[in-house]
Amino acid sequence: MRAKLLTIIALFAFAINSYAAGLNVEKSSLKWTGEKVSGEHWGSIKFKSGKVDVKGGKLTGGNFVVDMTTISVGDLEGEWADKLKGHLKNEDFFNVSKHKTSTLKFKKVKEVKPNYYEVTADLTIKEKTHEVKFNAKLKNDMFTGTLVFDRTKYDVKYGSGSFFKGLGDKMIYDDVKLEFNIATK
Repeated sequence: MRAKLLTIIALFAFAINSYAAGLNVEKSSLKWTGEKVSGEHWGSIKFKSGKVDVKGGKLTGGNFVVDMTTISVGDLEGEWADKLKGHLKNEDFFNVSKHKTSTLKFKKVKEVKPNYYEVTADLTIKEKTHEVKFNAKLKNDMFTGTLVFDRTKYDVKYGSGSFFKGLGDKMIYDDVKLEFNIATK
């Protein structure tokens, strides 16, 4: 009887320490940066939903939905910001009228040292899915990190020197950097 009671208590304690925490959309942030030969542009995109899975106090999984219609430009103002934002939303880039969301689904999470993780995930943009790898760290109940992806794998080829020749200083590099701050509810 005592062994059964200890087993039940141990399972209950383990269950309390395993949970899925919903994304706090208001406190989370996602900053994008795209570089070109003559400089860079940056802005933000809002999360639509998401969650992180925690087991034994360790990150074990997660998935996120990003609202592509919220792409904003932070390094320009006025007419130039509006033009770039419109261009990013049209068919040359993310075609957000047709592809309103993008997703990230964790496949594998490995803790490499306390509160630092290597994550392998599937990133889906414009209904194309490719595996990405990135690092995340937990600090003060916030997961932070940077994910870099090759936009051309998602049929975002505008201005890419990998596909178009003679672009000169109009060439846009293929890698896009996403810096994330994930707060949970």
